[in-house]
Amino acid sequence: MALEYLDLRNMRKNHPAWRLMTADNAPLVAAFLDAAFREHNRRHMSESDLTMLLEDYLYQLRESEGAESFPRGAGEYLDEWARNDRGWLRKFYPQGSDEAHYDLTPATETALQWLEGLFERGFVGTESRLYTAIQLLREIATGVEQDRELRIAELRRRKRGLDEEIAAIEAGEVPLLDARALKERFQQFSRTARELLSDFRAVEHSFRELDRNVREQIAQAAGEKGEMLEQIFGEHDAITDSEQGRSFRAFWDFLMSPSGQEELTTLLDTVYQIDELGETLEDERLRRIHFDWMTAGEQTQRTVARLSQQLRSYLDDKSYYENRRITELLSQIEKRALELRDDMPRGAFMQIDESRPQVNLPLERPLFTPPLETDLSSLVETAETQSIDTSALFDGIVVDKARLTANVESALAGRTQITLQALLEQHPLREGLAELVAYLSLAAENPRAQFQETVTDLLEWQDHDGIRRRARTPRVIFARSSRDERDERQR
Repeated sequence: MALEYLDLRNMRKNHPAWRLMTADNAPLVAAFLDAAFREHNRRHMSESDLTMLLEDYLYQLRESEGAESFPRGAGEYLDEWARNDRGWLRKFYPQGSDEAHYDLTPATETALQWLEGLFERGFVGTESRLYTAIQLLREIATGVEQDRELRIAELRRRKRGLDEEIAAIEAGEVPLLDARALKERFQQFSRTARELLSDFRAVEHSFRELDRNVREQIAQAAGEKGEMLEQIFGEHDAITDSEQGRSFRAFWDFLMSPSGQEELTTLLDTVYQIDELGETLEDERLRRIHFDWMTAGEQTQRTVARLSQQLRSYLDDKSYYENRRITELLSQIEKRALELRDDMPRGAFMQIDESRPQVNLPLERPLFTPPLETDLSSLVETAETQSIDTSALFDGIVVDKARLTANVESALAGRTQITLQALLEQHPLREGLAELVAYLSLAAENPRAQFQETVTDLLEWQDHDGIRRRARTPRVIFARSSRDERDERQR
């Protein structure tokens, strides 16, 4: 797009990235936020951890720049960076936590990427980018071609190239990429992988803005709920059906497929074993970058889930008030009827229109459909039972849920609540993972049990072969009912 003077002037006043570039302490903001978030691929940090990290960072700067260089405390700096007139950090409270958390805004990501591009790179590769550009042009040209003959000819051309490459390898000519080509392609992968993490923040920001608009509309709702839901779903569809939303959904579907995860893990493990890449492989974060993509995408999906929860809460509240109003109207009608039962009106006081005739036209009746004939064969072939292994019929694991329920009740006899980890210390798993899944099923069915997704427990057990097994699950807490506590106090 062309850069217009008026647009740039307004952006200079209002865009957070531009305000960051012109801020007096821009080096401090950019350097610290890059070290705290982007350097370790963190999505968000708690206020206590980020404050402690900034205090250490400021201490080092004051040692070299002087104590007067940064006179304010870390908390004051964080509050300033999260203000609406700055917009460099997003301050929020995650679900299930009473402590504030911070995250980078998409504008800050843009500014940090631009600053990173200002530094002169020791190696600038052009060959891999040229090949990527040509490959993208080929995909675009082929993807819109409707002539079947041309598309078949293009596929046959690719097939001939693959056949020639296979023949050359079979003849002993194995072309290999040199160290320069390997480094060039790895740098391009590294840059693209990090840009993907920034793109997740932009997509999450769009859904978060929609969630904020929904909350405002619910707070100001005064009309029919159908009109408001139509408007909200229209905005939601506009985001999800946009090019950005469809691209994110396709990326997320590929990333969540087991084959995609396995392929990425295998490729990264193979690349990190190439000696020619040398110092390029010092950044170990790229080896697990696909897991960082999954974490960032999961956070975006949770933003969409919170939007659905807001709509569900709004509908429940609306239905409650509507049912309450209907009950009040029926109660008023009953009271009025009791007042008028001894003073019946004279004459005709109610009139019912004549009922409409039911007309069934002949052509509306369905046509006769003959039943399908099924050929049954009375010949039953006898299978050879000698080669059939019937041991699988007797190897099934049966978990007694009644015993597990008794374990929970006995563990809660002297306390109000207990975690699943503490429960397994008293009653170790007998049937391994199957019994653990049964405990989780009991917790999901028990209305007094709680799942704390923000805290995880490491559960250990020994299987029938004597091997120690481990599983990391969200913390599960079983609690007694108030009735059980009251009965115990009476005893």
